[in-house]
Amino acid sequence: MLYFGTEDLHQIPPDPSITQGLVRRKLLETGRVVSKRLRMTKRSPFRYFKTSPEIIRLAVMLYVRFPLSLRNVEDLLHERGIEISHETVRFWWNRFGPMFAAEIRRKRVQQMRAYSNWQWHPDEVFVKINGETHYLWRAVDHEGEVLESYVTTRRDRKGALKFLKKTMKRFGPPHVVVTDLLRSCGTAMKFIGNADRQETGRWIYNRAENSHLPFRRRERAMQRFSSMRSLQKFATVHAPVCNHFNQERALYSRESFKLNRAAALAEWRDLGAA
Repeated sequence: MLYFGTEDLHQIPPDPSITQGLVRRKLLETGRVVSKRLRMTKRSPFRYFKTSPEIIRLAVMLYVRFPLSLRNVEDLLHERGIEISHETVRFWWNRFGPMFAAEIRRKRVQQMRAYSNWQWHPDEVFVKINGETHYLWRAVDHEGEVLESYVTTRRDRKGALKFLKKTMKRFGPPHVVVTDLLRSCGTAMKFIGNADRQETGRWIYNRAENSHLPFRRRERAMQRFSSMRSLQKFATVHAPVCNHFNQERALYSRESFKLNRAAALAEWRDLGAA
């Protein structure tokens, strides 16, 4: 916000056609316009960091995308001539990981809402936190895209209902929901009014089970989680990053895969740009 004092008014040459009140009004209007333009300008999230944004994006990508520990990322960057500590990698991932994931999710949700949601595969994952069993609800679509992740302490109707409502609020209702024989899922579907869209089967549920493998590999590399908050945070960041780099190379030629991989990497390098 710009402020104008009375000394600014004395610097304006006198003009008998206008009054001092009009001059003050014009100055205030000019200050509002300038302050509005400053607010509309997007500030760089890397403005307080001495390290280049390229190195920060690379460290976050290595840690979230691949099953590596903090010290593994430190060693890999050391081979490239970048000297940082593993605690720096931890700070970068906690600071920029959610921001990168939110930007990726926002772009993909806008694209996915333009198409019909054909089939969803919700499922829950058992996760041990300090010896207690927690449940990570995850939903994937018919192409293996991870839609939503939500952590609960119980595998009951309340948790399933909240998870389904959260997913439908972001992506819209699906045409078919493929679930296992868990009663809480069927009860939640009846409460929402989508019981006629539910399907259960033995082999059609493999899409959801296979989608847990990248998360399980990452969980073993992290030596599990310390709290529900850390699990929810990592699951929220890990899913969009996996979706961004998941090219499904078995579905098309090598040339198309290389082009899509290069495009995904170029989009990642533009995350957080001012």
